[in-house]
Amino acid sequence: MSNHLFDAICSELRPESIFIETLSGETHTYEDMLKTSARLAGALIRLGVKPGDRIAAQVEKSPEALMLYLACVRAGAVYLPLNTAYTLAELAYFIGDAEPRLVVCTPESKTALLPVASVKGAVVETLDENGGGSLMTLAGSEKDHFDNVARGADDLAAILYTSGTTGRSKGAMLTHDNLLSNAATLRDYWRFTGDDKLIHALPIFHTHGLFVASNVILLAGASMVFLPKFDADQILSLMPRATVMMGVPTFYVRLVQSKDLTPERTSNMRLFISGSAPLLAETHRQFEAMTGHRILERYGMTETNMNTSNPYDGERVAGTVGFPLPGVSLRVTEPGSDRPVADGETGMIEVKGPNVFKGYWQMPEKTAAEFRADGYFITGDLGMIDENGYVHIVGRDKDLVISGGYNIYPKEVESEIDQLPGVFESAVIGVPHPDFGEGLTAVIVRDGSSALEEKDVLNALQDRIARYKQPKRVLFVSELPRNTMGKVQKNVLRKTYAGLYQA
Repeated sequence: MSNHLFDAICSELRPESIFIETLSGETHTYEDMLKTSARLAGALIRLGVKPGDRIAAQVEKSPEALMLYLACVRAGAVYLPLNTAYTLAELAYFIGDAEPRLVVCTPESKTALLPVASVKGAVVETLDENGGGSLMTLAGSEKDHFDNVARGADDLAAILYTSGTTGRSKGAMLTHDNLLSNAATLRDYWRFTGDDKLIHALPIFHTHGLFVASNVILLAGASMVFLPKFDADQILSLMPRATVMMGVPTFYVRLVQSKDLTPERTSNMRLFISGSAPLLAETHRQFEAMTGHRILERYGMTETNMNTSNPYDGERVAGTVGFPLPGVSLRVTEPGSDRPVADGETGMIEVKGPNVFKGYWQMPEKTAAEFRADGYFITGDLGMIDENGYVHIVGRDKDLVISGGYNIYPKEVESEIDQLPGVFESAVIGVPHPDFGEGLTAVIVRDGSSALEEKDVLNALQDRIARYKQPKRVLFVSELPRNTMGKVQKNVLRKTYAGLYQA
């Protein structure tokens, strides 16, 4: 049996071609990728990693970090990327739940992580310590050829954690074929070839930057410029020698603010893709007016990779996420049942296809609850299909907020706020934000005569939750609006504060 994902990646690559280049001028060919990932895979085996073992990684974005992901695939391990903003308390949960064999971290966090990891018997290593004791150092003594561990289509390749509405994160189990089938579909649908060069400014700890961007490039034998983060001036300077950019709406909001975004600057680019959050129709129109390019918006999620896309050829309709991808079945049903609704009516989006995950790690009841008997996954997103077949995302179930491309479940943030002295209760909502899509906003009822202020709440949350989960504003009210059943009416709050971040 072959290694399902990695063998497909390597089937048609050209060893001498450039795979990654960085702003500093550093380049990695596909041959370099094969050798570096081979040595890292050998190092993982030396550390006792066995097929099916989880490897957690909270490391900064770098070519070596991407090689670590590929090494995990080659070694038959299950890759567990973790947001670099996660606090030690959050990491303790992920390590306790996934029980990784190995935790890879930055030199700065190693000391704090050691006692957390030791509870589960995990080994802690850094990726690189500039010549010190690290995974890259250990890999230096390994051979640059590695016999890939056999893994089938249904074997796990990765676990990505997605927040739960009760505050407990869920590990979405993604198989080799989940990743391979989706990357192959996107390569063909978006017309990627070995001549493409992607501007890669996304983080590589979630689906968009790690699987959509990197796996598509690998399968196409294309190249990418690896940027540590989004910087509008850097992006604009790279456009004349690149062909594709993948981004979140925030990227495009920032780009249209630049006078250097012109048809001439973007003349070598063939495709701009947006996802991870809704793109405002106004941004879509403004970008086209300034460049002549229509942004291609698509729809995906952690559990499914990509589900739909606006067409490569044909009308890319602002405010929609296009059509179901080849091989993906999508339907809209009455919430609470599996009865389809008519086109133009809003309901729950459900999907089925080879891209859909295997289930939630160690949560069989939750997995069973999220799948229909006929195999459709209940996404939790509310949407509708118009008369032309385009899918519209019109809302989200369970109060999910997407800010700057990151998924945030208010319950987790509310739980932290409600523990603060002086807080009686809180409600966390997302309201329109010109830069982030939605701005996370906390509405608080003070306890008795408390003199709690906005800055007190923000300061208290700094070390308790990741930065992207921290509210952009904290507002105080005498009471929260409730319906006759006593449930907080967040729709009322969203309407009340809809203009909070508007200029």
